[in-house]
Amino acid sequence: MNRTSVDAYLEDGCGRCEHYKTPQCKVHQWTAALEALRTILLASELTEEMKWGSPCYTLAGKNVVLMASFKEFCSLNFFKGALLTDDSGVLEPAGPNTRSARLFKFTSAKQVRKHRAVLVRMIKEAIVLQQQGKKLAPPKQAEPIPEELQARLDSDAVLQAAFEALTPGRKRSYILHVSGAKQGKTRAARAERCAPKILTGKGFNER
Repeated sequence: MNRTSVDAYLEDGCGRCEHYKTPQCKVHQWTAALEALRTILLASELTEEMKWGSPCYTLAGKNVVLMASFKEFCSLNFFKGALLTDDSGVLEPAGPNTRSARLFKFTSAKQVRKHRAVLVRMIKEAIVLQQQGKKLAPPKQAEPIPEELQARLDSDAVLQAAFEALTPGRKRSYILHVSGAKQGKTRAARAERCAPKILTGKGFNER
């Protein structure tokens, strides 16, 4: 994974697959758009870093927006995008289970230039949201804990306590992972594999 610099990212790629440092790397498909996005981001008060093989822009060490490349598009991923004003309807959820993050997708530098004013406004708004510590309110009714995960928790008081001590988002990551399996046997196996990580206090997707 490329953690060197954004210049290295644009030149060599993200390093997340076998196409790293080759013309086939998806980053190279969107170079012009990525450079245009970077120019806008560098004009803000955000700090440029490399995280997860992609350019990440932070405020006082907190993630605000991530620049990423995919096969079909490149994008800005606003970590608190669900809280942003989106009168034009340009933001999309990053996935079916995503609550807060929103993507602004691009396929050309021309598109970036067309939406420059909207981008600048959203970046400024995202900075204010971070400064104010705004967070998306938790859902009124959380997803139910799958019975296989609940059974595993019930069998171990220490594990149960560790799970209860997790943040709502971290709990949800395990609930979604275990409940995503169709068969009970698979859900039980996933719950068992999750136990050691729950004890560390981390979410399912954290390293």
